[in-house]
Amino acid sequence: MSHLATDVLVVGAGGAGMYAAIAAARNGAEALLVDKSMISRGGATIMAQMTVAAAVGHQEPDHWTHHLADTIEAGRGLCHEELSAILCREAAERIHEMDRWKVGWARKGGRMTQVMAPGHKVPRCVYVDFLNTGPAVAKCLRTQVAQGSGITRVGGLSIIAVIVRDGQAVGAVGLDVETGEPVTIEAKAVVLAAGGLTKLYRRNSASINMGGDGYALALEAGAELIDMEFVQFFPIGHLAPRLVGMDPIMWDPFRYKLGGRLLNGDMQEFIHRYGASDSGKYTAMRDVTSYAIIKEGEAGRASPHGGAWLSFQHIPERELRAAFGPVIDRLLKNGIDLLKEPVEVAPIAHYHMGGVRVDAEMKTRIAGLYSGGEAVGGANGANRLSGNAITEAFVFGERAGRFAGLYAQNRRQAWDARAAAPVLDRMRAVAARETQGRKWTDSPTGRMLAELQTVMWDQVGLLRTGAKLEAGLARIRAMRAELDRLPFPAETPFNLALLDWHDLRASLLVAESVAVAAIARTESRGAHQREDHEEMDPAQTYNQTVELAGGALRLGKAPVVRYPFQLENAVAAE
Repeated sequence: MSHLATDVLVVGAGGAGMYAAIAAARNGAEALLVDKSMISRGGATIMAQMTVAAAVGHQEPDHWTHHLADTIEAGRGLCHEELSAILCREAAERIHEMDRWKVGWARKGGRMTQVMAPGHKVPRCVYVDFLNTGPAVAKCLRTQVAQGSGITRVGGLSIIAVIVRDGQAVGAVGLDVETGEPVTIEAKAVVLAAGGLTKLYRRNSASINMGGDGYALALEAGAELIDMEFVQFFPIGHLAPRLVGMDPIMWDPFRYKLGGRLLNGDMQEFIHRYGASDSGKYTAMRDVTSYAIIKEGEAGRASPHGGAWLSFQHIPERELRAAFGPVIDRLLKNGIDLLKEPVEVAPIAHYHMGGVRVDAEMKTRIAGLYSGGEAVGGANGANRLSGNAITEAFVFGERAGRFAGLYAQNRRQAWDARAAAPVLDRMRAVAARETQGRKWTDSPTGRMLAELQTVMWDQVGLLRTGAKLEAGLARIRAMRAELDRLPFPAETPFNLALLDWHDLRASLLVAESVAVAAIARTESRGAHQREDHEEMDPAQTYNQTVELAGGALRLGKAPVVRYPFQLENAVAAE
């Protein structure tokens, strides 16, 4: 069994994880950056094709407090406003730093190009180009990680548990994907930057890594989660015709830059029927738009494949090509001619507002355990403002690494093999559970994951009821019990069934946390829509927390953290 040692262990090597490793190293710590896939190739950042919100003020006069006001408005009263303020205040600093690192933000006349996005009151979102921002960001951070000192990278290592001794995180236990053997890691601090949970849904825009690993690691280490009921569904994910080699959420910049028309099956605009303004421009927020598309379908006004039409036929070809020339040609290779026909779109699980509960230093209630990026909960409240996702990766990733690095400077290694022994014993027991001579013809873990995705989509999805949520929760709990009896093939090297078992174990725990939180919130707010409680209830203006107590999930309530002074005074206060 391999054993590694470092100052700061960073779990997850997407945008937040890479930024955390960079920040830890430049604050005097040795950082170990690990990922179950290749470094910088997994997670959500590299898949992002759109824009990054930051009040750099290059397009129009802007200030971070205006960005904060829009973020809080989108969050429907539940934002942890101190975290929201940090996100918006430090966003421009991170954008300028990435600019110095030659990420390649689009420019016109020497100034960064900024575009309007849903929920923003000014053009605020920067980009590299409309279909390459995420890959460009990932490449830029990967270069900084490779060129910097003090960072060791390890791919193909899945972290199974954070080890805690006397209330302090002292390292972790992982599974070597290639050998199937355990790996122990001693660390003075641990940063969880493993992303969100949208892989749990049948229709999703996630990478294969987004199964909620970071949340499960936090829960089992003794940390709390917050706002787990709030899963964001991107309203206009591609539905039909078939699209190959392109992101299903690519239509967002098309729509808000050119004013694509969202139409029901009767070819009528409909957002105005649900309390929002649209009128051919993408101004309605994501939660309202997703809800409207589903309700139009329920009313018998869906497009042929069950979604809505998105039409650009009113846009002259020269305007389409001026904005998205090469993309137009790629679409034509897919048999899609935007000049002649609309496409069909429908909601798709895209982001998670909830996550690990942290303070302003990205620290959990467990000493030495931090979190960054989408794994952090609270800053976005009940609904994330468009463009804040990569911003969150930059800002919270950097802060988590910075404060973890500073914490590690004043600590000695406190690794204790006895604290890791229960996890290692469990891993060995699971690996020993072979098929008893039966032929291994397919993957029961794969079948169970597919069932979990269906349960989450149908019972814990965009439109919820108490009955559906209770049925979903019962099945999730039954699946957790079934998982404990599941056998494995005997081979050890590249035993992906073993890795899938650990992944599914984490995913089921996280799915249960979403369901129990959704059952308890008997109102409709932001991304949480209850058809049996259709109105927002002012009495439920609180955050819900989740923790593990005696092996069971336990819910709690926390007062919403408000920003400590009025927004209109913030400029003067600076």
